[in-house]
Amino acid sequence: MGRGTIFLSLCATAAFLGASSLPAQAPPAGRPPLQIGWSPKKTPYAAYQAPNRAWWKLADVLAMHKGQKNWSQPIVRNKDLMADWHQMAPGGHTPEVEYPDNRTGIIVWAGQLKVSIKGQEPFIAGKGFQIDVPFRLPFTMESVGNEPALWFEVHAAGDLPIYPVATTPEKPKDLSGFTYQQAVLMGGDGKYDEVNKPYLDFFKDVVQGGARAGAFISGDHMFINNIRGKGTPTPPPSNLGHFHFGHDEFWFIMEGNIDYQIEGVPFFTAAPGDIVTAAQGRWHRASFGGPVGQMATRVAINPYPYGLHNYSVESGGRQ
Repeated sequence: MGRGTIFLSLCATAAFLGASSLPAQAPPAGRPPLQIGWSPKKTPYAAYQAPNRAWWKLADVLAMHKGQKNWSQPIVRNKDLMADWHQMAPGGHTPEVEYPDNRTGIIVWAGQLKVSIKGQEPFIAGKGFQIDVPFRLPFTMESVGNEPALWFEVHAAGDLPIYPVATTPEKPKDLSGFTYQQAVLMGGDGKYDEVNKPYLDFFKDVVQGGARAGAFISGDHMFINNIRGKGTPTPPPSNLGHFHFGHDEFWFIMEGNIDYQIEGVPFFTAAPGDIVTAAQGRWHRASFGGPVGQMATRVAINPYPYGLHNYSVESGGRQ
């Protein structure tokens, strides 16, 4: 959501409509000419099936686990991605694991984690750190300091970890029918590049340092994108936003307030630490909530860096 080259397209088997169907106007600078076509919209729109919710409030998650030192809470489960909240008491550590073919995205929200990734110097991640672990790079995390570490972790749907040969694997919890066997692992290590870095200290580098907020993870099956802007007046309900043909989209609220209008869901305003999901095929619109001028950031998470955005013809491709 919010990419600079948003446009309307059409299903591969449909025929393009004539350009005369569009209002007579020039496309915004820097965008390709608008296309209009018959795009498939899931009807009725997809329902929310547990643990998925339109709005997971952080306060509700914390209340569910009050008094617990170590816990995990499933938040997102769809055909493309899965995401959970995790808390680990001081001194705890995760087993060393790697994932076969997809990156791991992590947002630290409380406490401190010492993160060790193959090929990188270990680093301490505090609140606001966004961490990118490429596929097939073993990593481990340790809760350091005096308070529990709290983090949000995103994986490709169904991903199961690979363990070092000297470690006894845990029994898969989410999928049945799998056993662990020793195997020669070939295919090469995942890598970092100009977009995908080991970490971003969001509050230091972006909020305080003025670095550009943008995509943090851009992989074949995972796109994690910081969208930052100043609070603006809430658009009218007639502004539907857009919908996605084949996937859900969800957001982590990093700072400020974000207003959401999601088809079939009452209008609401999400706060930092909340998770919001627009199920497949639902019109949805996110806007920077008030007060006007105050900065707000939502981290958009979906499986496609170049995912299709379908806007109403009346909007001319604008939200």
